[in-house]
Amino acid sequence: MLDAVRAQLVDGGFDLLTMEAVADRSGVHRTTVYRRWRDVGGLLADVLADATGDDWSPPQTGSLETDLAAVNREIHAALTADPPISTALIAASFRSPQAAEALRTFWADRHARCATIVRRAIDRGEVPADTDPRAVIIAATAPLYHTLVLLRSSADTGLAARSAHQVSVAARAGAFARPSSELLATGMRGSRVR
Repeated sequence: MLDAVRAQLVDGGFDLLTMEAVADRSGVHRTTVYRRWRDVGGLLADVLADATGDDWSPPQTGSLETDLAAVNREIHAALTADPPISTALIAASFRSPQAAEALRTFWADRHARCATIVRRAIDRGEVPADTDPRAVIIAATAPLYHTLVLLRSSADTGLAARSAHQVSVAARAGAFARPSSELLATGMRGSRVR
């Protein structure tokens, strides 16, 4: 069923994603689809929940910069894949409150998993102990989403590595330090890389 949702979304966009179209594509009776999902938002939420429940983990290459570059290469591949399911789901989230909430859950999950990259860098002494993992991950990946999804441009192959390099340099310099109030709440004290 979820494969049918993905295929219909890619083929026709949100406007042609109907319960009837998904039922026809999947070969499942329409009443079953309506009983289980009630509306298109429920279908999209389950597609995104399926992606959140996977066993993906961030790469471990030995440095912050190369870990971020590896994540960025995966994002680039997902955003330029054929069929373009990732971009179709992002676009659909602007049309469905249920899909938007499911996408927020997906991002929270991915940011939490990617925080490991920054924690490893802190443990290796690459970045200050007060570095905010979420801020680093967002800054490193944002250029890809901006270029490929918002501008709909084709990103050159070096964008993933350049963004990772720029963010790792900034992180080493302390640009992603957590606010003092947040550090006090978590019991952490700021320190700088030597």
